[in-house]
Formats: sequence, C-alpha cells, structure tokens
Amino acid sequence: MTRRLIFVTCFLAFSLLLNRTNAQTITPYDADLAGYEYPYPVHNITLKLQGQNLRMSYMDIQPLKPNGKVVMLLHGKNFCGAYWDSTAADLSRNGYRVIIPDQIGFGKSSKPQQLQYTFQLLAQNTKALLDSLKICETAVVGHSMGGMLATRFTLMYPDVVEKLILENPIGLEDWKLKVPYQTVDKWYESELKQNYEKIKQYQLDNYYAGEWKPAYEKWAVLQAGWTKGSDYARIAWNAALTYDMIFTQPVFYEFENIKAPTLLIIGQRDRTALGKANVPDDVKQTMGKYPELGQNISKRIPNAKLAPIEGVGHLPHIEAYPYFIKPLMEFLK
Repeated sequence: MTRRLIFVTCFLAFSLLLNRTNAQTITPYDADLAGYEYPYPVHNITLKLQGQNLRMSYMDIQPLKPNGKVVMLLHGKNFCGAYWDSTAADLSRNGYRVIIPDQIGFGKSSKPQQLQYTFQLLAQNTKALLDSLKICETAVVGHSMGGMLATRFTLMYPDVVEKLILENPIGLEDWKLKVPYQTVDKWYESELKQNYEKIKQYQLDNYYAGEWKPAYEKWAVLQAGWTKGSDYARIAWNAALTYDMIFTQPVFYEFENIKAPTLLIIGQRDRTALGKANVPDDVKQTMGKYPELGQNISKRIPNAKLAPIEGVGHLPHIEAYPYFIKPLMEFLK
C-alpha cells in the first residue's frame, strides 16, 4: 500500500469517526437552551398571552458608531436568532442597531404547553418587543418562516417598517391547493422521530445540495440537542403547532398590499415547499420553484427589487454569505 493510499484511507476513517462522534456526543438542551451561548447577550420581556405569562428572548446589538437606523432580523422555523451572528456583526459595524427576537416557541423563548399560534400573534409579540425598546421604525429582514412573519408584520404595521427584506421566504405559494391537510397530531408524530442523523440529512439534501461543510455543523447539532433533552416532547408539540400555522395561514394573497420598499434575496437552487413529500412526483415537480416564485412575487409587490443568487439554496446567509450581505447592505443604504 502506497503512502498516499494509506493517507487517504486514514483520512476517510477519521472523517467517518468524527461524524459518528458528533452524532453520539450531542449536548442535550432543555426547552430554554440553557447552557447554549448566543453570539450576543440575551434579554427577555414577559408577554401575557392566552392566560399565561410567556418569555420572549431577544438580542439587542448596539453599534459603536450609530447611524440612527434599526434592522430587525426574523429567524426561520428550524433555527433561532443565533444564526444571524455574521449578519448582525456586519450590520453593527456599519452603524445599525440590530434587534434579533426568538419568537415564542423558538430558541430561548418560552415553549408553552398550549397556545393558538397565528402569524398575527407573533407579529403582535414582535411589535410589543419594539414598543418596549421604544423603536418606532425599523427595516425588517425575514428568512424562511421569518419571511412569512415579516410579511404579516409589514401588512399589520406599515408605518413601522421602513424597508422589507425577504430572504428565501416560504409562503410564496399556497400549498393547500396541492397538498392534503395534515393534522397537528401527524406533525407531532413526525417531530418526535427527529434525531441528529435525520436533521443533518434533511439539511444536507434540502439546504446544501449534498455538500456538507464544517460551518453547517453547529446548526444541525443545536437542533439535535433538543431531541436528546428532557423537554423534547413539549418542543416537538410547539413545532407541530407552528407547522399547522404555516400551512393554514398563507400570506400569498396579500403581497400587493405591501407598501414598504422590498428586496427579495432568492437562492435560485432552493426547492423548499411544505408538504412536498406527501404529493405524487408530478405534483412535487411544480412546487418550491424559487426562480419562478421570486420573479412572480417581485412583480406583485408594488415597490420591489429581486436579487437572485445563482447556485445557492434555502440559506444564502449561511451557505453564501458574501452574496447575501452585499445586496442587503446596498438596499439598506
């Protein structure tokens, strides 16, 4: 056996061992992500919702040289505010105050035993957070599910939203027209089966086109940590409720009503669509076609620009950060 072959064999064996170790040494997290350090200090406000006091966590990053502007970053469903770390750092360096909420049911915020989730409720919670910070106007950036929330927030509070930025938002089509309804119990059953291997495989297939990089690992490990914690049944139940919210509460029909200048940053490889696994292949091929969806929605929003990113999937700010931050900064200025 040549030295080169020995080296390659050892490298592959080490890689397999590393992956196996990651799967076996996941740190368990409770519902509040206690012990998981966010990139910036975490603050909390208390909201009284449906007869219960719930904690809404957030980060408030103050720039060294303020430009007087605020940017609020809204996370997607499978993530929390922590994944905006690089975006927040660049915005802050450029003078922006950055607000990053964890929505109720996500991240370090409360995971209630019961709550009727609506995008209107999450928008009201987010407005209450801004009010508590005495913020009257902000640019709003929403990724994935955060794009649906950002859209609803903009429709409800047009005077608050200076600019709207949608990064590969879901909700650019109404899945109910093609996908059979799935009960909350069914979503819950699926969530209870999650583990590190399934989470990583989903992200590998749906976010990164089969190419896994070390930078992606921490987001899979974070989500998988919940599956090993003692509170996972409650976390899974909240996840099921929010899946139902996404499926049954489309924003698709209201884009014409958006008044704020809007930028759509669209990774062109993205094919995300809720419930796509539950339809025949011929129907599946018609769903989640982001190049078309981005074009169509940008034409429906009165004052919108489209920034397509070729060869990039559902997570531009993770997968191709330079190609995400450039159009964002230009649009904010």
